[in-house]
Amino acid sequence: MKHAIYFSVKTFMVGIIALTFIHPSVMAQKVHFKTATVVPAAQGTVKVSNDKDKGYNIDISVLHLSGPQRLQPAAKTYIVWMDTERNGTKNTGEMQSKDGFLSSTLNASMKTITPFKPTRIFITAEDMAAISNPHGQQVLTTRTFN
Repeated sequence: MKHAIYFSVKTFMVGIIALTFIHPSVMAQKVHFKTATVVPAAQGTVKVSNDKDKGYNIDISVLHLSGPQRLQPAAKTYIVWMDTERNGTKNTGEMQSKDGFLSSTLNASMKTITPFKPTRIFITAEDMAAISNPHGQQVLTTRTFN
């Protein structure tokens, strides 16, 4: 019994010591989009984590996002943008649904990898996907994070 207690305490302490060496930036950060006035039912999250090549994995999931053609003014697509720590605002791509672009489920997602450290993620309604600066109305945004 004495050996079992010693082993449990020793195992616990080794675990605590190991956790102190895990750098916080290695762990995934989950941020929620703020409620939007443009599409008030939309809810979503962004997960940002480091990848093995010192880049950043971005995983976005949005529920209840109506099609961009239903907005006033109407648009053709939703584009995901990120503000970066040192490289300005970047177009990270188009939101996609599992069954095609914003299917009847109104669920959309996007996964990407970037070499730039994101500090904020936001989504705009745009008339074209291949643009380098946001022009359309902002639909969803996160708070600034790091």
